[in-house]
Amino acid sequence: MDGYSRAVRLWQSYGIASAADLDKYLHSFRILFAYHSGKIENEEITYHDTREIFENGRVTGYTGSPRALFEQQNQKLCSEFLKEKIVNREPLDIKLVKETHRLLTAGTYDERRYIDNGERPGEFKKHDYVTGVHEVGSSAEDVEKEVAELIAEIDAYEGDDVLKAAAYFHARFEYIHPFADGNGRVGRTLLNYYLMIRGHPPLIVHDEEKGTYYAALQQYDEAEDLAPLYEFFRYETEKTWAKALTLLDGAKPDRKGLSDFTGKTP
Repeated sequence: MDGYSRAVRLWQSYGIASAADLDKYLHSFRILFAYHSGKIENEEITYHDTREIFENGRVTGYTGSPRALFEQQNQKLCSEFLKEKIVNREPLDIKLVKETHRLLTAGTYDERRYIDNGERPGEFKKHDYVTGVHEVGSSAEDVEKEVAELIAEIDAYEGDDVLKAAAYFHARFEYIHPFADGNGRVGRTLLNYYLMIRGHPPLIVHDEEKGTYYAALQQYDEAEDLAPLYEFFRYETEKTWAKALTLLDGAKPDRKGLSDFTGKTP
């Protein structure tokens, strides 16, 4: 059995039936997801600050940008908001997409977007914003219709390849680019929401692999080729759950001994 299939089996063995179950199995995951998802687009975000926010609700001695703290606090609030919905396996809808965006981007819109363009967290974009080298993105007047069609399409999917459906949703969502800001963080959060309501493990897009991630999205934008993103998500799922699977196997992770550092055998 390959690593991805083992990760799916492990997640399903948890038998998630309550918000407490999610807290139990996703405590460390949520911190790492928030850190990596935020770091992809904001270099000021650190793991230490993210962990402080999730575990203590505050950060001490911080001197960086307030936006970085807002983004991580928002991710924590959004995780709390989605817990019961995940347990109840509530399907995606427009209201959920907008509320996820509102929670994740509250207090982060800059002056140009908020004052000059009249954009607001929790509302679809009012102007055309582009992304990627080929300036993709649906026009503002088409966004709600296209997002609604996408949601209807994946909600109706009844096949077994949940990850492929999730990859398609994510690629298409990022292509539509429905909001003035925060599309990446919203898209990655909803990707995991969809996976979990379908009984599959959430994954982390690691910051150190964002080049591969962006290239896979670009391949979809240019040629509607989903294979690179699908394979990337399989890999990221395996990486996300590798330590849990190692512990399940009863193996101890390889660690260096004193001789590795001193060059001498005791």
